[in-house]
Amino acid sequence: MTLAIVSKPDNPAPTLEEVTLPALGPGDLRVRVTAASVDPVDTLYASGLGRTIFGLTGTAGLGWSLTGVVTETGADVTGFSVGDPIAAAHLDVTAPVRAHAEETVLPTAFARPLPDGLDPVDAASLPVNALTAARMLDQLGPAGGRTLLVTGAAGSVGGYAVALAARAGWTVTGLARESDRDFVLRAGARELATELPGPSFDAVLDAALLHADAIPAARDGGAFVGLSSASAAKPERGIDVGIVNVEPDSAKLAELLDLAASGVLELRVAGRVPLTEAATAYDKVAAGGQRGRWLLLP
Repeated sequence: MTLAIVSKPDNPAPTLEEVTLPALGPGDLRVRVTAASVDPVDTLYASGLGRTIFGLTGTAGLGWSLTGVVTETGADVTGFSVGDPIAAAHLDVTAPVRAHAEETVLPTAFARPLPDGLDPVDAASLPVNALTAARMLDQLGPAGGRTLLVTGAAGSVGGYAVALAARAGWTVTGLARESDRDFVLRAGARELATELPGPSFDAVLDAALLHADAIPAARDGGAFVGLSSASAAKPERGIDVGIVNVEPDSAKLAELLDLAASGVLELRVAGRVPLTEAATAYDKVAAGGQRGRWLLLP
């Protein structure tokens, strides 16, 4: 038995319970969790909306990003050994136990070894947020000297998007509050915008889920990429609109972890609480305005 935060059909709100881990498959890892991040999507379960979005019918574990230590490997696992520190994005929303737990089971495709020099607690803030930012940027294609507006540039996804875009050769402007100027410029933006501009950018990467409000910042014939939403942006003025979701990509995760270890990606942590006090972190995230992720420590 292990403690884990779950959502049930008759009680969708995140609840800490003792659960039984699923059996280890041939390509799976059993992991003792070091830390796990609380992301905005986790807070959607309180009202049941998270279950509706993902079409869940049974008990579902919560939590997307984690770091931990391998305690057991499946029969066909290569590249991982017992005792290895790892980082992972647990992307199986149907799994009965995920990142918000003392222990979890996950496929090797979700995990990568933790690089030397990367803090094993703070690194839990990276996997799903950085993977999401990278996938959004990939959707826009090569920089080619183009200009890019990143909305939510001081957030966890937007901050990584700014850094990755600047590194890839984009001329980046970050949309954020004036109080976030130092971080946004440090991440790699050339400029900070505190209000949405008119149609002046070759592309818009919408990490703030503004959608229809953000697409006017793209020039005619430009590009827009956002995340799935009930009110996603629609094409207009010849603008190419892409809507993406995060997907497993262990090679990309390894690259992103290395970039964090080298200082290109800045790990930001808003706070840390024990797993047994997860409600505190969930409430903080649900209230919004956090800079960095809240982490749960089993």
